[in-house]
Amino acid sequence: MKNTITVNGKVLPCRPTMGAMLRFKRETGKEVTEIADGNFSDLCAYLYCCVASACAADRVPFDMSLLDFADALSPDDMNAWVAAIQPDEADSGEEEKKS
Repeated sequence: MKNTITVNGKVLPCRPTMGAMLRFKRETGKEVTEIADGNFSDLCAYLYCCVASACAADRVPFDMSLLDFADALSPDDMNAWVAAIQPDEADSGEEEKKS
C-alpha cells in the first residue's frame, strides 16, 4: 500500500490508523465499513483522515481542512490511492490456491 501522497507538491505520510477511522466517524458520522464502492465523497474524506492521522503520528505539520485538501487533490491522485488500497484480485486468488 502506498504510504505517502503528494498534496500541493508536498509529500505527506498516508496510512490507515485507528485515529483515521475515528476522524472519519467524526467528519462523516459513518463508520469506515460503511463506505460504499464508488462513493468518492466518503473516499476523499477517508483519505484526508488517513493523511491527517499519519501526519499527527509522525509529527508532520498538516493544517489543511477537508475542503482545502479536496481542492488540492486531482482525480488521478484519488484514483491512484483507491487502487492502492483495494485488495489485488490476482493476489487474493493466489492466496486461496495456497490454502
